[in-house]
Formats: sequence, C-alpha cells, structure tokens
Amino acid sequence: MSPASTAPGQPKPASKPGLTVVIPALNEEAAIGATIERCLAARDEIREQAGLAAVRFVVVSDGSTDRTVEIARSYGDIKVVVFPVNRGYGAAIKRGWEEEPAEILGFLDADGTCDPRVFASLCRELVQGERDLVLGGRMGASSQMPALRRLGNALFALLLGHLSQRRVRDVASGMRVLRREALARLLPLPDGLHFTPAMSARALMDGELRIVEIEMPYAERVGQSKLKVVRDGFRFLGVITNAAAFVRVSRLTLPLIVLLLGVAAAVMAAPTAFYLAHSRLEEWMFYRFALAGMLGVIASSVLCATIVTEHVSALTLLQYADFGSRTRGLWRYENLQLLSAGACVLALIGVWLNAPGFLDWLKTGHTTIHWSRVMAGVFSGLLLVQLGVTLGSLWIIRALHDRQPYLLGRRDS
Repeated sequence: MSPASTAPGQPKPASKPGLTVVIPALNEEAAIGATIERCLAARDEIREQAGLAAVRFVVVSDGSTDRTVEIARSYGDIKVVVFPVNRGYGAAIKRGWEEEPAEILGFLDADGTCDPRVFASLCRELVQGERDLVLGGRMGASSQMPALRRLGNALFALLLGHLSQRRVRDVASGMRVLRREALARLLPLPDGLHFTPAMSARALMDGELRIVEIEMPYAERVGQSKLKVVRDGFRFLGVITNAAAFVRVSRLTLPLIVLLLGVAAAVMAAPTAFYLAHSRLEEWMFYRFALAGMLGVIASSVLCATIVTEHVSALTLLQYADFGSRTRGLWRYENLQLLSAGACVLALIGVWLNAPGFLDWLKTGHTTIHWSRVMAGVFSGLLLVQLGVTLGSLWIIRALHDRQPYLLGRRDS
C-alpha cells in the first residue's frame, strides 16, 4: 500500500474547498487594474493560509462605458463577464458565482477600498471556525469610510441588532465569504446595491446560520462612489425590515401593539377615574369607550396576524419542528388555547350583561340597556372570533407540518 493511499475502513481526507471571488465593476477604470493586480498577488497567500484548493477571480462589468472591460481583459488570469447594460451590483455578483462555481463564494469591491489579502483570514475563519458567513468589518478605528456613511452603517447595524438579537457592526460590507450551501437559505437576493444589507439581514434573522465579523482595513475609494445616500438608505432600511417581516415579524409588530394598548389605556384613564369616584358612567364617555375599543381590536388583530405569520414562516423555512420548543408566551399553541378559553368566558359575560336588554327588545320592541354593556359584549365577541380564527389557523399549520415530511419525500423521490 502506498503512503498516499487510505487504509480500508478509514475515512478519506476531506478535499480542500475552492474559492471564487467576484469583483463587480461599474466604470472603475481608475481602480480596476490595481485591484486585479492586488488580487493576483495575494492569490497564493490566500490559498496557502486558508488551506484552499484554488482561488479564482471573476470581474463582472455591470454596463461599464469607460475602459473597465479593456483593462480587466488585459490580465490573462482573470475571467471577465460583460453586461451590455447596467443590471445592478447584486446581479453582477450572482452572475459571477454562476460563472465560476466553488465551495466558498466571496466578493470584493473594485474601488480599491479593500485589501484582497484579508480573504485569507475570512476563509480560514469560515472553514476552521465552521461558519456559514464571514463578514469583513469596515468600522474599525483606522477605517477611512466617510463620516456620513459610517453613521448610516451604525444606525442600520443598531436596528438590525434589535430585530435579530444578534450583533454585527457593518451590515453593508463589500467584502465577505460564505459557504455555497448557505446561499440557498439567503436567496432570493436583490440585484441592486442593497444586495449586501439584504444578505446580512437574512443571515442574522435566520437563527441557524453561523455568522461572524472580522475587522479589516478600509481605504478611501478611488473614483466616485455609486452609492446614493438617501435613495440607497431607504432601500437598505426596506430590506432590513423585510427580512424581519419574513422571519420574526413580532420584532416589528410588538412595539406597535404596545403603543396601541398604551394609547387605549390613556384614553380610558379619565372615565376609569370618574367611575371609581362616582360608580357611574356618563354619556361623554361613549366616544372614549368606542376609541379605546377600536384600538384594542386593532392591537388584537395585529397580534393574531403576527402569531399566524411566524408559524407560517417557521413552516415554510422547514423549522417548525424546533419552533415550539423555543417559543414563549402567546406564540405557543397551548397557551393560545388557554387565552381562547378566557375569551369564551368574556364572551359569556358579555351575553349575560346584554341578555336582559335583548329579551326586553324581543318583548316590547325597545330596550333601555346601557350602551356600555353593548360595547362590552361587542368587543368581547370580536376578541373571541379573532382568537378562534387564529387557533384554527394554527391547527391547520400543525396539520400541514405533520404532512410536510411525506410531501417533501414525494418531491425528492
């Protein structure tokens, strides 16, 4: 048996992964040449330090009208893909990954801001640290990022940290690596500049993906930035909130529910104090009762929709088996059953309060029942209907989850 062969019954040594780095470029003639040269010079260092089989670079010209393509094609060791018209930063990256498939995927801005040698650290952490996504953080003390963009990044990171309960400092970094099998959990990703915050947001909101950030140097860019602060800032905000809505919508809706209930309590403060002092209700309170009841119904509707949405998200993402064990409060099916039972009691109380007046109406054609009793009956009935519909929806979702393994098995067969 030769020294290189593997003894029977012993596991074969794991093959080394490859790395494909995409360099999206839109009119970067001033920086593309130097960026490519730095990439080629760092290739062997990246491969050796990270233990990779190969490192490939793909330049994707995203509708460039200057000499970007001409300069990139002058380097024989670089694959160049040309979009005749601008399709977007994200579209360029995704096309480059399709052009040169690899076990590890990465991308690098073409503007000279990032050092390609950092890929050695990123890939080493990805492989040895068993991560799914490793971000290059540009927010260190030595970073040359403009102050306005640094502030925007910090605000987006703060928002995403609140929504995901996980923390990174740079959600829009233009240098990162990820495992190819992790990409399926992140797609679809947008084609524009909001590609990077969308990837960060979905990765952070997905509790199963392992993500880490490594600080890296960041230089002042060569040429003019393509980022439009206001337009792209709103896009970044949109993809962050969308990621939360798809996975943890409660992080968005619970503050709204608390606000609605707080306003309802404030509206009812004066009638409550009056009733406690005088043991009666007066006509001027009618509109306050109506407004507070409406706000309460809206809050209940949002809460029920939130509960159903998160159960559906867990089912769709094939995470429902673990959803119940890590769920607390009203999100648990059993707790919602108890709340629905409580709503039934309230509804019965509402019927009891209104039954005498209803019987009077049947006998005489009119009733003297107080309006507060009618409102109490109406709102308790609405709450019962909402909770009943929610409980029925969760029952259907649980039944679908029981069928899901068989349906998936049929699809794979």
